[in-house]
Amino acid sequence: MSSHPTPLSRRRFLGWGGAGAATVLLGTGALGATAAHAYTLRKSGLFTLGVASGDPSPDGFVLWTRLAPEPFAADGKAGMPDRRIKVEYEVARDERFRQIARRGEAVASPELGHSVHPEISGLAPGREYYYRFRAAGEVSPVGRTRTMPAARSLPDELTFGVASCQAWQDGYFTAFDHMADEDFDLIVHLGDYLYEYEVTGNNRRGVSVPPQFGTETFDLARYRLQYSLYKAEEPLQRAHAQCPWIHTLDDHEVVNDWADDTVIMGRDPHPDPAEFAARKAAAFQAFYENLPLRRAQLPAGPDIRLHRRLSYGRLAEFTMIDTRSHRDIQACSYGNGTGRTSSCDERFDASRTILGAEQRRWLLDGFARSRARWQILGNQVPMTETDWAPGPAKEVWVDPWDGYVADRDKVLSAAHEHGVRNLVVLSGDRHQNYAVDLKRDFDEPGSPTVATEFVTTSVTSGGDGADMDDLGRTFLAANPHMRFFNAQRGYIRVNVGRDRWRSDFRVLPYVTRPGAPVSTRASFVVEDRNPGVQPA
Repeated sequence: MSSHPTPLSRRRFLGWGGAGAATVLLGTGALGATAAHAYTLRKSGLFTLGVASGDPSPDGFVLWTRLAPEPFAADGKAGMPDRRIKVEYEVARDERFRQIARRGEAVASPELGHSVHPEISGLAPGREYYYRFRAAGEVSPVGRTRTMPAARSLPDELTFGVASCQAWQDGYFTAFDHMADEDFDLIVHLGDYLYEYEVTGNNRRGVSVPPQFGTETFDLARYRLQYSLYKAEEPLQRAHAQCPWIHTLDDHEVVNDWADDTVIMGRDPHPDPAEFAARKAAAFQAFYENLPLRRAQLPAGPDIRLHRRLSYGRLAEFTMIDTRSHRDIQACSYGNGTGRTSSCDERFDASRTILGAEQRRWLLDGFARSRARWQILGNQVPMTETDWAPGPAKEVWVDPWDGYVADRDKVLSAAHEHGVRNLVVLSGDRHQNYAVDLKRDFDEPGSPTVATEFVTTSVTSGGDGADMDDLGRTFLAANPHMRFFNAQRGYIRVNVGRDRWRSDFRVLPYVTRPGAPVSTRASFVVEDRNPGVQPA
């Protein structure tokens, strides 16, 4: 892995410089004079939502920006005209753009919210690049990104971050400032990039909010507006500009606990199928418009393909899956919510799926073919069995894999049978940190450990959190395969070498006010060919 710039130089070149670039509005900010720390919206200009890169390959990556001179415009058009705008981009080998590697143009159209997603190819593998955009005489902030190593290479190491669940109304995105300082090769985001709920003055930040955010997201204009609120956050922009991201989504990018073409919770528990399809189409389009995704992820109405593979040489393979779009409705939940249950035989039904038959075949075929030393499964909801009540009767939550036991068994048994060298599952959703041994059979205490799971907490969702709480004590007592629990906010820092995986649980003491420090609460390792977690 090549050397990276020092944190000081990164902060310097990722400042909002450049001809025509807008300045950061510090102090009271754009969310009202009473908002003492609402400092996140830039004052003016086209590039108020920053820049990003994603889905790197050995010879390139996708770049992203969205033109938004008025990102909080109530109509969702961000102050842009109903016409196409030419956007130029440059990719350079150096931060001063003296060695240009690629130069081109993209079209920002009103049909895609004036976002652009140029896909860059033909670059050298395993090296650092810098990029920027220009439109209407303005120059964007500079971003830094990387290509993946050559397909047949075996890199010494990989360092990346894992994040999930960032409810704006629950706190400040300070965790992303710390992630931006970590010098990651890439960041994996496991979903709940935003929440569909209304945002009012009754938020944990204690700031005023314009009235256009006071409704739940249902249509394209409102989803676009919600993304603008989130993406205007300076810490999030910094983290996006530091390295490429790999994205999937969970439920809140659409609506809480949705399942394929059904939603059984929320404000509208029995929506008209056509209305829900239209809502999904709007949500997926806004998701694509605001993130560095390739054309392969461009949605077609209420359908989107998010399962895909990205290889880091022969050291690691990222297999990103989608556990929302193809699943059966949650077990024992027809009209009754997706709560905990201790008497739900339906969750064992062999015909029920969280992946869908096509995606499951694709996943298991990948297990059979992969020669990566570390197989990394990017997964939304915890795969581990989570018993919520100590004692002989198991009580589980049916929205994650506990509601789809047959699919979990098929995935874990296939990984074992195909000889996947090291399967590590990365999950989010729960707003808690776990380190877990994944068992071949959770009903047998002596069942072999066949894989490892690390569940990352939320960036903000749930507010400040706690190191340990009553639920954590219950989980550790009821689930001997759970080796660690923590309920603070933060992210996971991962370092993968040829012979060892290390996960550092990075936590913040608070998020309801800005400026929180970060510390490592616990660290765990996985040794090559020895599944399961060990204290570092």
